[in-house]
Amino acid sequence: MKTSLETIQTLSKVGKILCKIVFVCSLVGAIGSFVGIIALALGIVGAVQLGHVTIHSILSESTGMTLGTMYASMAAGCILCIGEAFLAKIAENYFRHELAAGTPFTMEGAAELKRLGLWTILLPLGVMIAANIVHLILNIVFQDIADIYTNDFSSIGLGIGFLVVSVLCKHGAETASKAPEPGL
Repeated sequence: MKTSLETIQTLSKVGKILCKIVFVCSLVGAIGSFVGIIALALGIVGAVQLGHVTIHSILSESTGMTLGTMYASMAAGCILCIGEAFLAKIAENYFRHELAAGTPFTMEGAAELKRLGLWTILLPLGVMIAANIVHLILNIVFQDIADIYTNDFSSIGLGIGFLVVSVLCKHGAETASKAPEPGL
């Protein structure tokens, strides 16, 4: 039968693996978006033709997106993916340190979890603001850009959860440091 600590360590291992997966997927998304922006800028999507059909015409007709909207969508996607990769790396570091310590009840772990909570709240808001600023700038340049949806406040609840758990972990670390050693 597993103890609570063994269950926590198993969840930390799973969390570390999931963070690595999210990090890699986010990097792939950011790189793909960046390559798409470069391809649009270089005219590659308009230059590649099959008969009288170009990649640009297929995208425009099937999605109804203008060239400016494509730029804005890829730029926003790149920014959002970079932010997500950064957050996944911070979470992965927390899980790695927690596994090395063997317990979540350390002062360092509690401080790191608190930082993770603050980043989880603030980083998505900053990324959302940056994506909207890029959208506004591109809207001035192209003047035909559709609105993009970047409002996602789900990270606030998760960040608050991390902050609460960090307090519990700090209390556990304080209690463990005050406990008498067994056998005395």
